[in-house]
Amino acid sequence: MTNSAFTFDPQTIHTALDERFYRVVKPATFPDHIIRYRNQDAASSIGLADLSDTAWCDHFGRFVPFEGSFQAPLALCYHGHQFGHYNPELGDGRGFLFAQARAADGRLLDMGTKGSGTTPFSRSADGRLTLKGAVREILATEMLQALGVTTSKTLSVIETGEALTRHDEPSPTRSAVMVRLSHSHIRIGSFQRLSFMDDADGIETLTRHVVRHYYADDPALDPAADFDQLVPLFLEKVATSIATTAGQWLAAGFVHGVLNTDNFNITGESFDYGPWRFLPHFDPGLVAAYFDETGRYAYGRQADAALWAVCRLADCFVRFVAKDVIEDRLRGFFADMEASLARQLQWRLGVTLDDQTQAPTLCRHLFTAAKASKLGFDQIFHDLYGGSDRVGSYATDDWKPVLDTLAASTPIHVMAHPHFARADAVSMTIDEVEAIWAPIAEADDWSALTRKLDDIKSLRAALAGADTST
Repeated sequence: MTNSAFTFDPQTIHTALDERFYRVVKPATFPDHIIRYRNQDAASSIGLADLSDTAWCDHFGRFVPFEGSFQAPLALCYHGHQFGHYNPELGDGRGFLFAQARAADGRLLDMGTKGSGTTPFSRSADGRLTLKGAVREILATEMLQALGVTTSKTLSVIETGEALTRHDEPSPTRSAVMVRLSHSHIRIGSFQRLSFMDDADGIETLTRHVVRHYYADDPALDPAADFDQLVPLFLEKVATSIATTAGQWLAAGFVHGVLNTDNFNITGESFDYGPWRFLPHFDPGLVAAYFDETGRYAYGRQADAALWAVCRLADCFVRFVAKDVIEDRLRGFFADMEASLARQLQWRLGVTLDDQTQAPTLCRHLFTAAKASKLGFDQIFHDLYGGSDRVGSYATDDWKPVLDTLAASTPIHVMAHPHFARADAVSMTIDEVEAIWAPIAEADDWSALTRKLDDIKSLRAALAGADTST
């Protein structure tokens, strides 16, 4: 199975661990297999772009193993804090690790599922995914990737022909199975479970496994190092990765919605999109989940939630390393997050500041003006891209400090992409999501989704600096 760029390179890295870390499971059998989304870019990155539709359904709907890959899926074991409360009854309840492969850049990629059936961790749930949930995950991952966020990729969505009952949407509703591509399926909660079980050997085993296979390109991390020397470096690396992603969320105007410790993986990659939202306008208090009654995971509190999760990971290692040594390695979290936010805001604005000491000031002025103006959050970046003031809405005292700073900046590249000729920004408000879903639910009309994905692709190319004007 090859394409012109790269040959599929299957791996079975996770089976180097023992069954303290996973359970071998069987996928569900579905009555139908209709491909609804096939991510050719993601497939190309692992050498699977040339799969026929039949083979695609076999592997990503029936979960026929790839040659050289796992011969049965693995449901991973983990615990986690959910809205601050520890839950020892978690684990892969409607998903599993289906396969692993090397990407063209040499990094290990995990193919994890959602909606693939029950596992020993399902409790009373049915292990299924609604088609609407899958569509929402497509939209989240595509938009986040376009906006420069380190995110999992939705590789495949296949409608499965089952009718599901859900309390939070009209039922019965259609079902799907999804496969995501990410740089790790291992979570903070994976370590929490081992700590809860007082399995010191398991913690060390998993740490060395993660460093060996998921941080192999980092010369500072040696999986064979003395453990008390490895732990602080490992925690600092994970913390920096998560802080970077948190800054990217804020620049993207994204609210993840459920930042429980089982929803943070050890490479810091954003994943698992349930009740997410993008800001319609700047609002620090916006929550994505209707059940987030205290606003614990509101837009403006996501960095705090991310650091809290990192601290819960650090808790698992205090038996190995002095607490003050660990704390010292985590002190830079907010500085890393703020640096990430500053980089991403400049990137979204299409400029680089000649004096980077002004970056925090630009962030502060931008958010202050955005809050006062109530302009569309995505529209702001579209209008001001490259330092241009394209509409009169910014001719106010609130925006003057932002415009003055942008006037003294350097554009990243020439605005040659036709995307910049649009009057309206590409956005992803909840109203737009519902408008995309409605024709699918009512008439099996996927045209609105196709148009939105085309718009996002254009946005992604424009922000990447691609010139398609000639």
